[in-house]
Amino acid sequence: MSADPDAVDVIDAAAGLVPGTPLFAARRFRATAIAGTQASHDALLHEPVAGLGTADRLRVAVHCCEATGAVELAAHYRAQLRLGTEPRGAALQAMPPATRDAMLQWAGVLTTDPRQGDRTALRALVQALAASGLGEGATNAAVVALAQLVAFLSYQTRVVAGLKAMALPGGSRREQRVAPSGGAGAVTPATPPVIRINGFTNETLQWRSWLAPVDVAQASPLQLQVLDESHAQARTSEYYLTLIHQPLMLRHRSAAYNAIMYAQGGLPRAERELGAMVVSVTNGCVYCTSVHAQRYAQLARRHDTVAQVFTDPSTAGSSERERAIARFAQAVTLRPQALGAGDIEPLRALGMSDEEVIDLLHAVAIFGWANRLMHNLGEPVDPDAA
Repeated sequence: MSADPDAVDVIDAAAGLVPGTPLFAARRFRATAIAGTQASHDALLHEPVAGLGTADRLRVAVHCCEATGAVELAAHYRAQLRLGTEPRGAALQAMPPATRDAMLQWAGVLTTDPRQGDRTALRALVQALAASGLGEGATNAAVVALAQLVAFLSYQTRVVAGLKAMALPGGSRREQRVAPSGGAGAVTPATPPVIRINGFTNETLQWRSWLAPVDVAQASPLQLQVLDESHAQARTSEYYLTLIHQPLMLRHRSAAYNAIMYAQGGLPRAERELGAMVVSVTNGCVYCTSVHAQRYAQLARRHDTVAQVFTDPSTAGSSERERAIARFAQAVTLRPQALGAGDIEPLRALGMSDEEVIDLLHAVAIFGWANRLMHNLGEPVDPDAA
């Protein structure tokens, strides 16, 4: 799917950002993240998915946005639904009402509280889709498409809410543009202590899918290409082999994720990882927490903050800056539509520029996306206990 250069960026429109304004310009500091986000929106709604037409996906989008009070985005998706089009033959058959109800129920739970997602909930969705006449492979592909859509919407609604808060009086203070630099880079830490608190750990875990992953030996050339683009170990990862049921959706998500978490300049990498860790604990995602606790400790060369986040992210932080980042991450995660200038002011008081605040907002929001995939399509596994 090629990008339309004249198309309106959905997040800009929903947040009220227009060319010539400071926030519009600051957002362009991460142009690759913007492109990956908009391409994800387009693919998630319009790429053909057997049994899951564009209209069905738009109904999910409206439902999720209404559930979180994302007024502008809900209006956007309602307007698209009223157009009544199914590009590129996306709808192969009408969805039975019972299947649609099961789909909306599952989407609603993931939207409002991803901690409630479990294998039983996923099995009910799989059975509902299978009852509509889909085979096993098509059912798995439809579930992955739906999971990606719901997770993306959690990200999109939070980015819009954060940008709107930044634009409020007291929330927006234009600083000198942050020039790209070499970034924090990875460092070699001392042997880390094992931290186990409240069910979270910084130990290395594996992940097991509740769906049937794609057999890499039977993957299409496109699937193999996207796997190699996404991660060095993607061909052996159940996570990537599950998401590759929808290769173009994975491609655009990976582009956005890599631009948000690894791009040079802007907010230090360690602070993006701190935000990711706080979100993952708040959402109850044990696997994501373990990965990003490790990355934070490697980059920051410290472990005390990790233990604090595991204990209580609402009070975590070994410095004023860490505490401000953790509070902001929780606010975006738990009450995105209530964000206001007061949530931005502590970051401004610490000297964060527009670009740095947006970097933090992106990192926090995309872990609403990541957690909903990891925590609701599979489970963490202790390799020593497997």
